[in-house]
Amino acid sequence: MNDPQSVPPDAPSSAPPPPAAEPPAESASAAPDAPATVVVDHVTKRFGDLTAVDDIALTVAEGTILGIIGPSGAGKTTTVRMLTGAIAPTSGSVRVLGEDPGRFRRRTRQRIGYMPQLFSLYPDLTARENVDFVASLFGMLFGRRHRRTREVLELVDLWDARGRRASQLSGGMQRRLELACALVHSPTLMFLDEPTTGIDPLLRARIWEELQRLRNEGRTLLVTTQYLSEAELCDHVALIANGRLVAHDEPEGLRRSAMGGDIIDVETVAPFEGSALNDLPTILGSRQLGPRHFRVVVEDAGSATPAVVEAIGEQGGEVESAREHRPSFDEIFAELVRRDREARGEPADAEAVA
Repeated sequence: MNDPQSVPPDAPSSAPPPPAAEPPAESASAAPDAPATVVVDHVTKRFGDLTAVDDIALTVAEGTILGIIGPSGAGKTTTVRMLTGAIAPTSGSVRVLGEDPGRFRRRTRQRIGYMPQLFSLYPDLTARENVDFVASLFGMLFGRRHRRTREVLELVDLWDARGRRASQLSGGMQRRLELACALVHSPTLMFLDEPTTGIDPLLRARIWEELQRLRNEGRTLLVTTQYLSEAELCDHVALIANGRLVAHDEPEGLRRSAMGGDIIDVETVAPFEGSALNDLPTILGSRQLGPRHFRVVVEDAGSATPAVVEAIGEQGGEVESAREHRPSFDEIFAELVRRDREARGEPADAEAVA
């Protein structure tokens, strides 16, 4: 098995790779023709009879955040381990920064930051010593190392706990310390395996601000998470369930794909059958939620809402409220997983997405 970290033999196996000069800042979003940083070409990974990853294919453009989202056991961590070179795919191929992860050159490994799912730093070192040690592996000199260590510990709200041993930190604090170590050398490409698990919402928001700042500088980030709300914070989202890539698109593209268009939530003063509007050219579909409550699917909610209100009035109804409904990503992913299962002839009850 290849060690993606290239650290001394006595260092923890998941400590990040050694150093590289910081890349120049680039535009906030990747250009349409931005080069591919990661290419996954129909990759499958089996462990005996278990297929952990099943024929996944996707490309990640430079200077973007890809959110890899799905329930526990979906195959997210296995996918990341193949991308870092920790394990080899059973079939298919992977290219990261133009190279096979199993044969990374040293200078390529130096451009990668990795935050593993499980805590793997030195328990007997303090929080500050852990970060400082990782920074030293990347060849950072004392002045810059000292400054950067403080910056990342402040970012993850651990500066006041810098003198505490890692073994004495809570589980959430240990996750934050892992993130600080992954960030300290400002890598070009980052793999973050559930970086916000166990972290309070306010700090989670701060961490995502930092991740987006790094993206705005031209860095590329692959972030696995079980928090579906974090999908909105990514440039692209890959939904994985049962080891399969169910969908891969921008967040808004996933929403429209799952729901068929925009949704207008309508409530009337008296009972009204929403299906009576199905003949309107602007209506793509409808769903009755109650005697006075229904939803219609349209191409564009802004232009279609007045037409819907007018049509209800022409049929003797009166609208109490009509507004665009933006489904949560829980709804979106549940629908996409349900469709995937049905398309494959599996039981229709969709796998829960935590």
